Amino acid sequence: MDTGELLIAGNMIGGPCDGSVPKNPVVSPWDGRTVGSVAEGGWEHMDAALSAASEAFPAWSRTPRHSRAALLRRAAQLIREHKDLLVEAAIAEIGKPRSLAEGEVSRCALTFELSASLLDSLTLESPSTEIEARGTGHWAIVERFPRGVVLAITPYNWPYNLAAHKVAPSLAAGNTVVLKPSGASALCGAIFARILNAAGFPAGVVNSVLCDARVAERAGLDERTKMVSFTGSEAVGFHLREVVSDKPVTLELGGNACAIVMPDGDLEFASERCALGGYGYAGQICISVQHVLVHESVVAEFRAAFVSATSKCPTGDPSLAETVCGPLICASAADRVESWITEATDSGARLLAGGGRSGNVVRPTLLTEVPHRARLACEEVFGPVVTLEPFATLDEAIERVNASRFGLQAGVFTSDLRTATRLSRELEVGSLVVGDYPTLRLDNMPYGGVKRSGMGREGVRSTYEDATEPRLMLVRPF
Repeated sequence: MDTGELLIAGNMIGGPCDGSVPKNPVVSPWDGRTVGSVAEGGWEHMDAALSAASEAFPAWSRTPRHSRAALLRRAAQLIREHKDLLVEAAIAEIGKPRSLAEGEVSRCALTFELSASLLDSLTLESPSTEIEARGTGHWAIVERFPRGVVLAITPYNWPYNLAAHKVAPSLAAGNTVVLKPSGASALCGAIFARILNAAGFPAGVVNSVLCDARVAERAGLDERTKMVSFTGSEAVGFHLREVVSDKPVTLELGGNACAIVMPDGDLEFASERCALGGYGYAGQICISVQHVLVHESVVAEFRAAFVSATSKCPTGDPSLAETVCGPLICASAADRVESWITEATDSGARLLAGGGRSGNVVRPTLLTEVPHRARLACEEVFGPVVTLEPFATLDEAIERVNASRFGLQAGVFTSDLRTATRLSRELEVGSLVVGDYPTLRLDNMPYGGVKRSGMGREGVRSTYEDATEPRLMLVRPF
């Protein structure tokens, strides 16, 4: 693969023949081979991108809706046409298993199409004025206006669709965007930006600059930036919100998702889905299944099925279609996950299945009797490790889930609507998935968490609303 470039004002900068921009090698987490290089910009490049986005904003914000929608649909078309390139880059750079990479690219194209469709369907609001005598005969409209330049900071694990969820609705609303991809998926980010540039957006409307954290923070503080959208770690996200205090900041952070298995749930299906949700992409998903709580009356039966599913989980080479659990993103990530498993077992946790490591691959690991003080019990592992514990009453399960400082998503396997309704009302999470694992996300729906899992929501409509400000015009009779 070639060099990943920066996109500034419609120009790709930092290519193989451009010695003015430093290059970083890209190494596969699976086999250690060099698969390309990426250009990393400094403040001068971010400054140029912010200026380009700021200068492009007035014209883009006035561009007719049908023209914006057409460009978003053109981007979706090009993403589909370049699916193989995008998939192979994700396999090579971040070790994403082929099936999950293919699914992400398809969802990325859909996110652009959904964003275009917003422009076909969203209309002006007209609230009633005749709620009292003073409003008699008046009329009102509420129109949403774009904020300006949106700084979109994305993580490595979903380099296409998480970027799309920030970029596409923001563009639909009439904002311009500066994308800051993760350094761990910079090649994927550069290819994505190149495709968007080819779609024909006017110069400066879409920009992409790989840079270090200090440059990104400075960009967030810059007066030309009108909104910051961040997906990543809890520590970085809340630090960014603290320092960028004078403008909207949306945060989509971590979690330690829990699946609850009730006696009336489909135990075989639940075990298969929890294995996929816990070990897929080596657990490097914010809504990866980390804890499974099983009613004590069925825990023995479920445990046997889950142990079998864990042991059979296809693991290893991410280029193979059957692989579910590939490598972790780097050696230090694998070291951390391995140390957390050791800490838990040294503290009394019992290994039920899996364990072991080869290179950056940590085999799917299922533990029980994990002490509450162990990091696996209370922190986000972001690795292929699941804990399994019994519970006696629904009150106990609710208490365990709500004890976490995170609250992104949860799942419950039950056929009882009363149970599902109670959990939906009492669990402190952004979403509850009923009858399936908590790793399920649909791109047209609000997505986000509570507590330390972030603030604000993504999903194309939610992002569109966050990236705009409503203005009311109230008119008295002439």
